[in-house]
Amino acid sequence: MTTADLLCAARAVKPAAAALSTAEKNRLLEAMAQALLDHADNILAANAADVEAARGVIAPVMIDRLSLSPARVESMAEGMRAVAALPDPVGELLSETARPNGLVIRKVRVPMGVIAIIYESRPNVTADAAALCLKSGNVCVLRGGKESIRSNTAVVAALRAGLEHCGAPGTLVNLVEDTSRASAAHLMEARGFVDLLIPRGGKGLIRACVDSAKVPCIETGTGICHIYVDAAADLQKALDIVYNAKTSRPSVCNAAEVCLVHRDVAEAFLPALAARLAGKQVELRLCPRSAAVIPGTPAGPEDFDTEFLDYILAVKVVDSVQDAAAHIAAHSTGHSEAIVTEDAAAADAFCAAVDSAAVYVNASTRFTDGGEFGLGCEMGISTQKLGARGPMGLAELTSYKYIIRGNGQVR
Repeated sequence: MTTADLLCAARAVKPAAAALSTAEKNRLLEAMAQALLDHADNILAANAADVEAARGVIAPVMIDRLSLSPARVESMAEGMRAVAALPDPVGELLSETARPNGLVIRKVRVPMGVIAIIYESRPNVTADAAALCLKSGNVCVLRGGKESIRSNTAVVAALRAGLEHCGAPGTLVNLVEDTSRASAAHLMEARGFVDLLIPRGGKGLIRACVDSAKVPCIETGTGICHIYVDAAADLQKALDIVYNAKTSRPSVCNAAEVCLVHRDVAEAFLPALAARLAGKQVELRLCPRSAAVIPGTPAGPEDFDTEFLDYILAVKVVDSVQDAAAHIAAHSTGHSEAIVTEDAAAADAFCAAVDSAAVYVNASTRFTDGGEFGLGCEMGISTQKLGARGPMGLAELTSYKYIIRGNGQVR
């Protein structure tokens, strides 16, 4: 099926998606979750072929994003069931006003319509996106990367089997089989067919979508995430947080890329940090002041503006909370930042000054995730300010309309 044909099919089923009741959506989500488990062998075999083809082509650390396991397939199914358990946003009454002339104006949440998602080598996104779109009354058009096409095809086949088992149209979930740039450009320009475009991936993909899209587009974030270790930090707590944020999954967008350290604790903290990260062979890219304390690689001009997605951490010594916030303002992508401190005033100053989607006090940036935020799963992390911001769950995939009830009023 061509991309144009697929978009026509998606648009045709949009009214059916919007008309689904909460009970119907939940029944479909349960069937799709079970279908993932029933088709796990096919999904894993397809994924193994993708992983094998990708070796030597993409960075080893990125293989983790591509790889599925029985546990990850089970997690995908659990994510769908978690979405089913969430409140249905469609039809939610956002506000109601009775006017002096007798008109009653209600603001009601409604589906977006057809949501297109362009993403890279993370096949779990396929299931997450399908679940969120269905529960919010939308039709999804999925366009993954060439590295994961076999995996995505197998996942969508399973999801459609679940839908069709319940008598629902399989075209509620659609996969663009063409992974060329032409198909991505088609989605970006599909006025009248795509109601919302969400890119999810690296800086190049997101910038291409934001710059070229002729349909509404949400800018999801690359993550140049910072952790600031304050003068009043519990240094053991800081070590644990930085270690987790950098090494638990360095290839994801909520991993830390920069550690800022207050000058008053640099001599005590930096040697301990270097020793802790040595076990994971983390390369430290050091500013001149931090290089005077510990050995490492001198930081280059781009190192504080790079999402490494690898075992690399840029380190800078700063003079104050305000200095840290100024550095973040100059270099952050607006994703997630953290302060480690026992000083409540410093924490408050940091939270007020830092303008990112998620700002943490004494916790790892790795929590910026739909599941961790109680959203079931997420469509992505929005780093823009207009509309959705932060982890995008069900509410962020809806719009609203006004329903006005009168009794013959004219103007």
